[in-house]
Amino acid sequence: MHNYFESKVSYDKTMESGTSKKVTEPYLVDALSFTEAEARTIEELKPFISGDFTITAIKRAKLSEIFFNENGDRYFKAKVNFITIDVKAGKERKTSVLMLAQACDIDEAKKVINKGMEGTLADYEVEALAETKIMDVFPYSGEAKKIITI
Repeated sequence: MHNYFESKVSYDKTMESGTSKKVTEPYLVDALSFTEAEARTIEELKPFISGDFTITAIKRAKLSEIFFNENGDRYFKAKVNFITIDVKAGKERKTSVLMLAQACDIDEAKKVINKGMEGTLADYEVEALAETKIMDVFPYSGEAKKIITI
């Protein structure tokens, strides 16, 4: 089970025009605690950000699964409902979870979710799908990545 934390990082970004602009960008990091999330965020971003940067916020991300797609350049959050039948009450019961999919657009994100869910015995439906502002995701290792090829 992974513990993902969303770290918001503030720094001076050099724009294409050559001007410098203060930006705050969210990153997702796999860690055991808030302290480790801060340390891993600093470690992962040091090579990519020149100059000083500050971690302005860290919060726990309630994600049950992340599907990586090497073609994708953005991250989409999906609300997925697992559907079970309550035999005693005779009704459908939906259990919602949040998942993240890396894709180029929303249609590809839905394909990535469906491909990642292949082989799942439970019935499910993708209730909502929206683009996030997450810039990158840093799992513990490359082996932890569940890469989906479409």
